[in-house]
Amino acid sequence: MASDERSVGTEAAAEFLGTGRRKAAVAKVRLRAGEGKFLINGRAWEHYLCLESARREAISPLQCVALTDKFDVTATVLGGGIQGQAGALRLGIARALQKMDASLRSSLKKADHLSRDGRMKERKKSGQPGARKHFQFSKR
Repeated sequence: MASDERSVGTEAAAEFLGTGRRKAAVAKVRLRAGEGKFLINGRAWEHYLCLESARREAISPLQCVALTDKFDVTATVLGGGIQGQAGALRLGIARALQKMDASLRSSLKKADHLSRDGRMKERKKSGQPGARKHFQFSKR
């Protein structure tokens, strides 16, 4: 049985999963009907995401469809930094909301919550000290 198709009773049937990625961060998000609790890696999201901008970005899909206080969000986040993890959470929550109700897709897509940000760190090239930096050219 796939991980998206769990049915252990009525409680599991009301659970929606979504995966989000951003830079090197990966977020696995579970959405359940509840009163608005938000846990990231077993910790309250205020303690996990220290920056206000990261908190705003992570919760923006729920605010977009006005369901902030109707769902509990439980997420497991790996890799990356704070902003990358917030972006991964944003995409994971948006995908879980879309699985829950397909009619929310248009408003989430219009607010640009369903598109993955594909920007990644550029690799270092051989013969250079970094991705873009070059050694100083000496004519003589």
